[in-house]
Amino acid sequence: MKIGKKLKTARNTAGYTQEEISEIIQVSRQTISNWENEKSYPDIVSVIRLSDLYHISLDELLKGEPELVKHLDDSTNTVKSNKKLLLAVGINVILLFLFVLLNGIIADNQYLMVGTVVVSIISTAALFYQIIRKL
Repeated sequence: MKIGKKLKTARNTAGYTQEEISEIIQVSRQTISNWENEKSYPDIVSVIRLSDLYHISLDELLKGEPELVKHLDDSTNTVKSNKKLLLAVGINVILLFLFVLLNGIIADNQYLMVGTVVVSIISTAALFYQIIRKL
């Protein structure tokens, strides 16, 4: 059974509305709806709260749900997250060093200048993306 169906069945069995659940675990009613319709997945804290509230074991909620397990792994794996952030920082530092070192060559060639700007924008966007995900 899919996680959304499990959550909806458990909520109905427990006799709660989406609004009541949203107030109890402090998320919006739309968030509850999105979880039940599998448009998004709950974070680990919400999964634990739902498990307690519905009196369902975490094992029962998570077994057979590879998408949710992957989501929880991605959102809680700080080592993987830190590696991605450090990689983004390292690439930006290397690119900055190369741009300074090769400034004379880049400035003389219009195509290299455009390529440099594009690479700079992409690498900076990747860095900001990793920083925002970290927050």
